[in-house]
Amino acid sequence: MEIDTGRRGPFWDMLAGRTPPPPAAVLLGWELVAVDPERGTIEVAFEAGERFVNPVGVIQGGFLAAMLDDTLGPALVATLPEDQFAPTLDLHVQFLRPARPGRLVGRGRVVQRGREVCFLAGELIGADGRTVAVATATVKVQTVR
Repeated sequence: MEIDTGRRGPFWDMLAGRTPPPPAAVLLGWELVAVDPERGTIEVAFEAGERFVNPVGVIQGGFLAAMLDDTLGPALVATLPEDQFAPTLDLHVQFLRPARPGRLVGRGRVVQRGREVCFLAGELIGADGRTVAVATATVKVQTVR
């Protein structure tokens, strides 16, 4: 995927290498697959390692929630001007089936965009192509100082 290096802002600066990725994204193995700012959609991938598993050998739910937060937020942040960011106010996650270590794909989209408050939704897909978790989020657009 070709990155538009002329765009600015926290999301685009990270993709262009002008700023380092957030440590949480590095930990989760965050990788951009596709982004369409005009449609408010994104697809990202994560590498869920063995260190993310719970005692029964599946990915602990907190890591799946973090992956979904790191999917939904960028769907909106990629659309914002360079002086704005959108922290999550509320994240609701539903776990549908166990997730195994390996590559997980997150798909996120902007559902409703207001001037300050926006609603997002998305899902996390396991290596077998089945949805392991879904989420909705409410975020607030703020000016970065």
